[in-house]
Amino acid sequence: MPKISLYLDEDVRVLLAEILRSRGYDASHVLDIGRTGKSDDEQLAFAVRYKKAILTHNVRDYRILSKSYEAMEKEHFGIIVSEQIPFNELLRRTLKFLSSNTKDSIKNRLIWLSDYR
Repeated sequence: MPKISLYLDEDVRVLLAEILRSRGYDASHVLDIGRTGKSDDEQLAFAVRYKKAILTHNVRDYRILSKSYEAMEKEHFGIIVSEQIPFNELLRRTLKFLSSNTKDSIKNRLIWLSDYR
């Protein structure tokens, strides 16, 4: 069962990637790899290139990108969106999401982290 590799957008706290890595997950943050300031489209393209799902709080723009990818029949490895919530809740939901899914089960899907309460 292939594990999900996560790429965290710059609006997500870096601490989340650090904690996830400490628990054995493949998680990187745009700050970790020097990709701050890139457009949402560029961030998603980067995630696709490296077969990573992207986690963001930028719900509006990534919903649009998800629809655009679908319309163009472009592949992505999951777009996970979450409203801004307290960090402990974000961590809990993210861990629940990661333990409940595989790389294949989220491919080309827009996932709402609020579904993992």
